[in-house]
Amino acid sequence: KSAKNNLAMAGRMLPLELVDRCVGSRLWIILKGDKEVVGTLRGFDEYVNMVLDDVTEYEVTPRGREKNHLDQILLNGNNVCLLVPGGDPEAASTQS
Repeated sequence: KSAKNNLAMAGRMLPLELVDRCVGSRLWIILKGDKEVVGTLRGFDEYVNMVLDDVTEYEVTPRGREKNHLDQILLNGNNVCLLVPGGDPEAASTQS
């Protein structure tokens, strides 16, 4: 029975393993509230606090969607709702 369980687990990936595979790649991160960021993941910890380079921050305000560029940020993992490896909010908005 344990061999069957090990085989079933072989095709699965833990969340931190997926994030680890994304180091060095672009990520689209949807945050709590009205913010999203896109940046290159440089590192993270067990709480999914992340260091991102070459970041574009998107925020929905009463004036519309605002865009801000940042060289590097430390993102608190408590604010993360969704990670999209290789995602781009601008490409997604043109498809709809």
